[in-house]
Amino acid sequence: MPGFEIIGKEEEKEILDVLSRKMLFRYEFDKQREGIYKVEQFEKEFAAYCGTKHALAVSSGSAALRVALAVLGISPGDEVITQGFTFVATWEAILDAGAIPVFAEIDDTFCLDPDSLASRITPRTKAIIPVHMCGSQARINEIMDIAGKNCIPVIEDTAQSCGGKLDGKALGSFGSMGIFSFDSVKTMTTGEGGMIITNDTDLYIKASEYHDHGHDHNPNVGRGLEKRSFIGFNYRMMELQGALGLAQLRKLDDIILARQKENKMRLKEALSRINQITFRHIPDPDGDSATFLIFSLPTPEKAVAFNKVMSDEGAGAVYWYNNYWHYYTEWEHLLEGKSLSRTGHPFKTPSGEVRCKYSNDALPKTAELLSRALTIQVTINMDEQIPKIIGAIEKAAEVIL
Repeated sequence: MPGFEIIGKEEEKEILDVLSRKMLFRYEFDKQREGIYKVEQFEKEFAAYCGTKHALAVSSGSAALRVALAVLGISPGDEVITQGFTFVATWEAILDAGAIPVFAEIDDTFCLDPDSLASRITPRTKAIIPVHMCGSQARINEIMDIAGKNCIPVIEDTAQSCGGKLDGKALGSFGSMGIFSFDSVKTMTTGEGGMIITNDTDLYIKASEYHDHGHDHNPNVGRGLEKRSFIGFNYRMMELQGALGLAQLRKLDDIILARQKENKMRLKEALSRINQITFRHIPDPDGDSATFLIFSLPTPEKAVAFNKVMSDEGAGAVYWYNNYWHYYTEWEHLLEGKSLSRTGHPFKTPSGEVRCKYSNDALPKTAELLSRALTIQVTINMDEQIPKIIGAIEKAAEVIL
Protein backbone atom coordinates (compact mmCIF):
# COMPACT_ATOMS: atom_id res chain seq x y z
CA MET A 1 0.00 0.00 0.00
CA PRO A 2 2.62 2.66 0.89
CA GLY A 3 3.48 5.18 -1.81
CA PHE A 4 6.80 5.79 -0.06
CA GLU A 5 8.08 2.67 -1.81
CA ILE A 6 8.36 4.55 -5.10
CA ILE A 7 9.60 7.92 -3.86
CA GLY A 8 12.28 8.90 -6.32
CA LYS A 9 13.56 11.56 -8.66
CA GLU A 10 10.11 12.97 -9.43
CA GLU A 11 9.45 13.75 -5.77
CA GLU A 12 12.98 15.08 -5.34
CA LYS A 13 12.53 17.43 -8.29
CA GLU A 14 9.27 18.85 -6.89
CA ILE A 15 10.74 19.29 -3.40
CA LEU A 16 13.87 21.03 -4.68
CA ASP A 17 11.69 23.33 -6.75
CA VAL A 18 10.04 24.49 -3.51
CA LEU A 19 13.31 24.81 -1.62
CA SER A 20 14.90 26.84 -4.38
CA ARG A 21 12.32 29.56 -3.74
CA LYS A 22 12.45 29.20 0.08
CA MET A 23 8.66 29.56 0.29
CA LEU A 24 7.12 26.79 2.42
CA PHE A 25 3.82 28.52 3.26
CA ARG A 26 0.96 27.80 0.89
CA TYR A 27 -0.23 31.43 0.75
CA GLU A 28 1.36 34.83 0.01
CA PHE A 29 4.83 35.87 -1.26
CA ASP A 30 3.85 35.64 -4.92
CA LYS A 31 6.91 37.52 -6.18
CA GLN A 32 9.44 35.44 -4.26
CA ARG A 33 7.85 32.17 -5.29
CA GLU A 34 7.51 33.31 -8.91
CA GLY A 35 3.83 32.44 -8.97
CA ILE A 36 4.42 28.77 -8.07
CA TYR A 37 1.88 27.37 -5.59
CA LYS A 38 2.39 23.64 -5.15
CA VAL A 39 -0.51 23.00 -2.76
CA GLU A 40 -2.94 24.87 -4.99
CA GLN A 41 -1.69 22.93 -8.01
CA PHE A 42 -2.02 19.65 -6.10
CA GLU A 43 -5.62 20.54 -5.22
CA LYS A 44 -6.50 21.26 -8.85
CA GLU A 45 -4.94 18.05 -10.13
CA PHE A 46 -6.52 15.95 -7.38
CA ALA A 47 -9.97 17.41 -8.04
CA ALA A 48 -9.55 16.65 -11.74
CA TYR A 49 -8.44 13.10 -10.91
CA CYS A 50 -11.53 12.55 -8.76
CA GLY A 51 -13.88 14.31 -11.16
CA THR A 52 -15.03 16.89 -8.62
CA LYS A 53 -15.29 20.67 -8.75
CA HIS A 54 -13.18 21.31 -5.68
CA ALA A 55 -10.39 19.84 -3.56
CA LEU A 56 -8.89 21.30 -0.40
CA ALA A 57 -5.55 20.06 0.91
CA VAL A 58 -5.19 19.87 4.70
CA SER A 59 -2.64 18.74 7.26
CA SER A 60 -3.91 15.17 7.71
CA GLY A 61 -6.78 12.81 6.99
CA SER A 62 -7.92 13.35 10.57
CA ALA A 63 -7.97 17.10 9.95
CA ALA A 64 -9.99 16.50 6.79
CA LEU A 65 -12.66 14.73 8.85
CA ARG A 66 -12.70 17.50 11.43
CA VAL A 67 -13.02 20.24 8.81
CA ALA A 68 -15.77 18.37 6.97
CA LEU A 69 -17.80 17.94 10.16
CA ALA A 70 -17.33 21.61 11.01
CA VAL A 71 -18.57 22.93 7.69
CA LEU A 72 -21.62 20.66 7.84
CA GLY A 73 -22.48 22.36 11.11
CA ILE A 74 -22.14 19.25 13.28
CA SER A 75 -22.72 20.39 16.85
CA PRO A 76 -22.74 19.12 20.44
CA GLY A 77 -25.52 16.61 20.95
CA ASP A 78 -25.76 15.65 17.28
CA GLU A 79 -25.33 12.01 16.32
CA VAL A 80 -23.07 10.83 13.50
CA ILE A 81 -23.30 7.25 12.29
CA THR A 82 -20.16 5.38 11.28
CA GLN A 83 -18.86 1.82 11.43
CA GLY A 84 -17.10 -0.13 14.17
CA PHE A 85 -14.31 -1.27 11.86
CA THR A 86 -12.34 1.82 10.94
CA PHE A 87 -9.32 3.81 12.06
CA VAL A 88 -9.81 5.66 15.35
CA ALA A 89 -9.67 9.08 13.65
CA THR A 90 -13.15 8.54 12.18
CA TRP A 91 -14.85 8.64 15.56
CA GLU A 92 -12.25 10.88 17.24
CA ALA A 93 -13.23 13.66 14.83
CA ILE A 94 -16.91 13.16 15.69
CA LEU A 95 -16.22 13.44 19.42
CA ASP A 96 -13.96 16.44 18.83
CA ALA A 97 -16.90 18.18 17.15
CA GLY A 98 -18.92 17.60 20.32
CA ALA A 99 -21.16 15.08 18.55
CA ILE A 100 -21.84 11.47 19.51
CA PRO A 101 -20.58 8.58 17.37
CA VAL A 102 -23.21 5.92 16.70
CA PHE A 103 -21.62 2.69 15.52
CA ALA A 104 -23.22 0.46 12.91
CA GLU A 105 -22.29 -3.01 11.71
CA ILE A 106 -20.22 -3.91 8.68
CA ASP A 107 -21.33 -6.41 6.04
CA ASP A 108 -19.41 -8.74 3.74
CA THR A 109 -17.77 -5.74 2.04
CA PHE A 110 -16.12 -5.07 5.45
CA CYS A 111 -17.63 -1.59 5.16
CA LEU A 112 -20.79 0.00 6.53
CA ASP A 113 -23.85 -2.27 6.31
CA PRO A 114 -26.76 -0.30 4.78
CA ASP A 115 -29.32 -2.37 6.73
CA SER A 116 -27.59 -1.59 10.02
CA LEU A 117 -27.30 2.05 9.02
CA ALA A 118 -31.05 2.41 8.42
CA SER A 119 -31.87 1.00 11.85
CA ARG A 120 -29.65 3.51 13.65
CA ILE A 121 -31.03 6.73 12.18
CA THR A 122 -32.82 8.98 14.70
CA PRO A 123 -34.00 12.61 14.64
CA ARG A 124 -30.57 13.49 16.10
CA THR A 125 -28.64 11.94 13.18
CA LYS A 126 -26.94 14.83 11.38
CA ALA A 127 -24.29 13.03 9.29
CA ILE A 128 -23.22 9.59 8.11
CA ILE A 129 -19.57 8.58 7.63
CA PRO A 130 -19.19 5.34 5.66
CA VAL A 131 -15.59 4.18 5.41
CA HIS A 132 -14.26 2.64 2.21
CA MET A 133 -12.19 0.30 4.31
CA CYS A 134 -9.04 -1.52 3.23
CA GLY A 135 -8.92 -0.23 -0.32
CA SER A 136 -12.34 -1.19 -1.57
CA GLN A 137 -15.88 0.12 -1.88
CA ALA A 138 -18.70 0.34 0.60
CA ARG A 139 -22.20 -0.14 -0.82
CA ILE A 140 -22.16 3.58 -1.31
CA ASN A 141 -25.13 3.82 -3.68
CA GLU A 142 -27.38 2.10 -1.15
CA ILE A 143 -25.98 4.26 1.63
CA MET A 144 -26.61 7.41 -0.40
CA ASP A 145 -30.21 6.30 -1.08
CA ILE A 146 -30.87 5.86 2.64
CA ALA A 147 -29.17 9.16 3.47
CA GLY A 148 -31.09 10.97 0.75
CA LYS A 149 -34.47 9.69 1.92
CA ASN A 150 -33.64 11.01 5.38
CA CYS A 151 -31.98 14.27 4.20
CA ILE A 152 -28.72 13.42 5.95
CA PRO A 153 -25.34 14.49 4.48
CA VAL A 154 -22.68 11.86 3.85
CA ILE A 155 -18.94 12.26 4.41
CA GLU A 156 -17.04 9.46 2.67
CA ASP A 157 -13.97 8.41 4.62
CA THR A 158 -11.71 7.34 1.76
CA ALA A 159 -8.48 7.47 3.76
CA GLN A 160 -7.55 3.89 2.88
CA SER A 161 -8.93 3.79 -0.66
CA CYS A 162 -7.34 6.59 -2.66
CA GLY A 163 -7.65 5.77 -6.34
CA GLY A 164 -10.57 3.40 -5.80
CA LYS A 165 -13.67 3.66 -7.97
CA LEU A 166 -17.19 2.30 -8.23
CA ASP A 167 -18.54 1.91 -11.76
CA GLY A 168 -15.88 4.34 -12.97
CA LYS A 169 -16.69 7.04 -10.42
CA ALA A 170 -14.06 7.99 -7.83
CA LEU A 171 -14.67 6.91 -4.27
CA GLY A 172 -15.13 10.04 -2.17
CA SER A 173 -17.14 11.79 -4.87
CA PHE A 174 -20.56 10.27 -4.08
CA GLY A 175 -21.32 12.08 -0.82
CA SER A 176 -21.49 15.73 0.19
CA MET A 177 -17.77 15.52 0.89
CA GLY A 178 -15.03 12.92 0.65
CA ILE A 179 -11.83 12.82 2.68
CA PHE A 180 -8.43 11.26 2.00
CA SER A 181 -5.26 10.60 3.98
CA PHE A 182 -1.71 10.86 2.66
CA ASP A 183 0.17 9.77 5.76
CA SER A 184 3.35 7.71 5.70
CA VAL A 185 1.71 4.33 4.99
CA LYS A 186 -1.04 5.37 2.58
CA THR A 187 -1.46 4.48 -1.09
CA MET A 188 0.05 7.83 -2.02
CA THR A 189 1.90 9.78 0.62
CA THR A 190 3.01 13.28 1.53
CA GLY A 191 4.39 12.09 4.89
CA GLU A 192 1.38 13.65 6.59
CA GLY A 193 -1.48 15.38 4.87
CA GLY A 194 -5.03 14.92 3.65
CA MET A 195 -7.60 16.15 1.17
CA ILE A 196 -11.28 17.05 1.08
CA ILE A 197 -13.21 16.85 -2.18
CA THR A 198 -16.69 18.16 -2.94
CA ASN A 199 -18.94 19.38 -5.74
CA ASP A 200 -20.65 21.84 -3.41
CA THR A 201 -19.07 25.28 -3.82
CA ASP A 202 -20.57 26.61 -0.59
CA LEU A 203 -19.10 23.72 1.42
CA TYR A 204 -15.74 24.20 -0.29
CA ILE A 205 -15.61 27.92 0.55
CA LYS A 206 -16.50 27.23 4.17
CA ALA A 207 -13.87 24.48 4.38
CA SER A 208 -11.23 26.70 2.80
CA GLU A 209 -11.92 29.44 5.32
CA TYR A 210 -12.30 27.16 8.34
CA HIS A 211 -8.99 25.36 7.76
CA ASP A 212 -7.15 28.72 7.72
CA HIS A 213 -8.34 30.44 10.91
CA GLY A 214 -11.47 31.73 9.18
CA HIS A 215 -9.67 33.88 6.56
CA ASP A 216 -12.13 34.64 3.77
CA HIS A 217 -9.32 34.53 1.17
CA ASN A 218 -10.45 37.70 -0.54
CA PRO A 219 -8.07 38.06 -3.52
CA ASN A 220 -8.48 41.84 -3.55
CA VAL A 221 -6.81 42.45 -0.19
CA GLY A 222 -3.49 41.40 1.28
CA ARG A 223 -3.02 38.47 3.61
CA GLY A 224 -4.03 39.42 7.14
CA LEU A 225 -6.36 42.17 5.93
CA GLU A 226 -9.07 39.69 5.01
CA LYS A 227 -12.31 39.48 6.99
CA ARG A 228 -13.67 36.45 8.79
CA SER A 229 -17.24 35.13 8.65
CA PHE A 230 -16.66 32.64 11.47
CA ILE A 231 -13.91 31.22 13.64
CA GLY A 232 -11.65 28.50 12.30
CA PHE A 233 -8.41 26.77 13.12
CA ASN A 234 -5.12 25.83 11.43
CA TYR A 235 -5.32 22.68 9.30
CA ARG A 236 -3.21 23.95 6.37
CA MET A 237 -0.95 21.83 4.19
CA MET A 238 2.51 23.26 3.44
CA GLU A 239 4.24 23.51 0.10
CA LEU A 240 6.65 20.62 0.67
CA GLN A 241 3.69 18.29 1.17
CA GLY A 242 1.96 19.69 -1.88
CA ALA A 243 5.08 19.07 -3.94
CA LEU A 244 5.25 15.44 -2.80
CA GLY A 245 1.56 15.04 -3.51
CA LEU A 246 1.92 16.22 -7.09
CA ALA A 247 4.64 13.68 -7.83
CA GLN A 248 2.79 10.85 -6.10
CA LEU A 249 -0.55 11.61 -7.75
CA ARG A 250 1.06 11.43 -11.18
CA LYS A 251 2.26 7.90 -10.34
CA LEU A 252 -0.97 6.70 -8.76
CA ASP A 253 -2.61 4.81 -11.61
CA ASP A 254 0.29 3.65 -13.76
CA ILE A 255 2.72 2.63 -11.03
CA ILE A 256 1.11 2.31 -7.61
CA LEU A 257 -2.32 0.85 -8.40
CA ALA A 258 -1.12 -1.19 -11.38
CA ARG A 259 1.53 -2.97 -9.31
CA GLN A 260 -0.78 -3.47 -6.35
CA LYS A 261 -3.45 -5.07 -8.54
CA GLU A 262 -0.91 -7.40 -10.11
CA ASN A 263 0.47 -8.41 -6.72
CA LYS A 264 -2.98 -8.90 -5.21
CA MET A 265 -4.01 -11.15 -8.10
CA ARG A 266 -0.99 -13.38 -7.60
CA LEU A 267 -1.79 -13.81 -3.92
CA LYS A 268 -5.51 -14.31 -4.51
CA GLU A 269 -4.84 -17.02 -7.09
CA ALA A 270 -2.87 -18.98 -4.49
CA LEU A 271 -5.63 -18.62 -1.90
CA SER A 272 -8.32 -19.51 -4.45
CA ARG A 273 -6.93 -23.03 -4.68
CA ILE A 274 -7.95 -23.66 -1.06
CA ASN A 275 -11.61 -24.71 -0.94
CA GLN A 276 -12.39 -23.62 2.63
CA ILE A 277 -11.29 -20.03 2.04
CA THR A 278 -13.75 -17.33 0.97
CA PHE A 279 -13.11 -13.73 0.01
CA ARG A 280 -14.48 -10.36 0.95
CA HIS A 281 -17.22 -9.12 -1.37
CA ILE A 282 -16.00 -6.27 -3.56
CA PRO A 283 -18.89 -4.45 -5.29
CA ASP A 284 -16.73 -3.46 -8.27
CA PRO A 285 -13.52 -5.51 -8.63
CA ASP A 286 -12.27 -3.26 -11.43
CA GLY A 287 -12.41 -0.28 -9.07
CA ASP A 288 -10.60 -1.98 -6.20
CA SER A 289 -7.43 -0.09 -5.26
CA ALA A 290 -5.93 -3.47 -4.27
CA THR A 291 -4.27 -2.26 -1.09
CA PHE A 292 -5.47 -5.22 0.99
CA LEU A 293 -6.53 -8.82 0.40
CA ILE A 294 -9.12 -9.98 2.94
CA PHE A 295 -9.96 -13.68 3.12
CA SER A 296 -11.97 -15.70 5.64
CA LEU A 297 -11.75 -19.11 7.23
CA PRO A 298 -14.78 -21.18 8.30
CA THR A 299 -14.29 -20.56 12.04
CA PRO A 300 -12.38 -18.16 14.31
CA GLU A 301 -10.31 -21.07 15.59
CA LYS A 302 -9.20 -22.00 12.09
CA ALA A 303 -8.40 -18.36 11.30
CA VAL A 304 -6.15 -18.06 14.35
CA ALA A 305 -4.46 -21.38 13.65
CA PHE A 306 -3.99 -20.57 9.97
CA ASN A 307 -2.35 -17.27 10.84
CA LYS A 308 -0.16 -18.95 13.42
CA VAL A 309 1.35 -21.18 10.75
CA MET A 310 1.75 -18.23 8.39
CA SER A 311 3.50 -16.27 11.14
CA ASP A 312 5.78 -19.20 11.94
CA GLU A 313 6.73 -19.18 8.28
CA GLY A 314 7.61 -15.46 8.50
CA ALA A 315 4.57 -14.19 6.60
CA GLY A 316 1.83 -13.52 9.14
CA ALA A 317 -1.41 -11.82 8.14
CA VAL A 318 -3.27 -9.02 9.92
CA TYR A 319 -5.96 -10.33 12.29
CA TRP A 320 -8.24 -7.30 12.63
CA TYR A 321 -10.21 -8.94 15.44
CA ASN A 322 -7.29 -8.19 17.78
CA ASN A 323 -6.24 -4.90 16.18
CA TYR A 324 -5.93 -1.95 18.56
CA TRP A 325 -6.29 0.81 15.99
CA HIS A 326 -9.15 -0.34 13.80
CA TYR A 327 -11.66 -2.45 15.73
CA TYR A 328 -14.38 -1.34 18.15
CA THR A 329 -13.73 -3.83 20.97
CA GLU A 330 -10.06 -2.85 21.20
CA TRP A 331 -10.66 0.89 21.63
CA GLU A 332 -10.18 0.93 25.39
CA HIS A 333 -10.01 4.72 25.53
CA LEU A 334 -13.45 4.89 23.90
CA LEU A 335 -15.01 2.04 25.86
CA GLU A 336 -13.66 3.36 29.16
CA GLY A 337 -14.44 7.00 28.38
CA LYS A 338 -10.85 8.24 28.85
CA SER A 339 -10.32 11.97 28.39
CA LEU A 340 -7.92 14.72 29.40
CA SER A 341 -10.83 17.07 30.02
CA ARG A 342 -11.37 18.11 33.63
CA THR A 343 -15.10 17.43 33.27
CA GLY A 344 -14.74 14.18 31.36
CA HIS A 345 -15.92 15.74 28.11
CA PRO A 346 -16.85 14.42 25.56
CA PHE A 347 -18.07 11.38 27.48
CA LYS A 348 -19.67 13.38 30.30
CA THR A 349 -21.50 16.67 30.71
CA PRO A 350 -20.00 19.44 32.89
CA SER A 351 -22.28 18.23 35.70
CA GLY A 352 -20.92 14.69 35.44
CA GLU A 353 -23.79 13.04 33.58
CA VAL A 354 -22.92 10.43 30.95
CA ARG A 355 -23.28 11.75 27.37
CA CYS A 356 -22.24 8.58 25.57
CA LYS A 357 -21.19 5.11 26.69
CA TYR A 358 -20.15 2.10 24.65
CA SER A 359 -20.21 -1.65 25.19
CA ASN A 360 -17.73 -3.98 23.52
CA ASP A 361 -20.47 -6.47 22.57
CA ALA A 362 -22.60 -3.95 20.66
CA LEU A 363 -21.65 -5.16 17.16
CA PRO A 364 -22.07 -8.96 16.95
CA LYS A 365 -22.11 -9.15 13.14
CA THR A 366 -18.89 -7.16 12.92
CA ALA A 367 -17.32 -9.42 15.55
CA GLU A 368 -18.33 -12.56 13.67
CA LEU A 369 -16.92 -11.32 10.37
CA LEU A 370 -13.63 -10.05 11.79
CA SER A 371 -13.06 -13.12 13.96
CA ARG A 372 -12.78 -15.31 10.84
CA ALA A 373 -10.94 -12.87 8.60
CA LEU A 374 -7.25 -12.52 7.81
CA THR A 375 -5.73 -9.73 5.75
CA ILE A 376 -2.58 -9.47 3.67
CA GLN A 377 -1.37 -5.93 3.05
CA VAL A 378 -0.53 -5.52 -0.61
CA THR A 379 2.48 -3.35 -1.33
CA ILE A 380 4.16 -2.17 -4.51
CA ASN A 381 7.50 -3.96 -4.52
CA MET A 382 6.60 -7.53 -3.51
CA ASP A 383 8.53 -9.73 -5.92
CA GLU A 384 10.66 -11.21 -3.15
CA GLN A 385 7.84 -11.39 -0.60
CA ILE A 386 5.15 -13.06 -2.68
CA PRO A 387 6.79 -16.52 -3.00
CA LYS A 388 7.33 -16.52 0.77
CA ILE A 389 3.71 -15.54 1.44
CA ILE A 390 2.39 -18.15 -0.98
CA GLY A 391 4.59 -20.78 0.64
CA ALA A 392 3.21 -19.81 4.06
CA ILE A 393 -0.36 -20.02 2.74
CA GLU A 394 0.24 -23.47 1.29
CA LYS A 395 1.87 -24.70 4.50
CA ALA A 396 -1.01 -23.32 6.61
CA ALA A 397 -3.60 -24.97 4.36
CA GLU A 398 -1.78 -28.29 4.61
CA VAL A 399 -1.58 -28.14 8.41
CA ILE A 400 -4.93 -26.58 9.31
CA LEU A 401 -7.31 -27.46 6.50
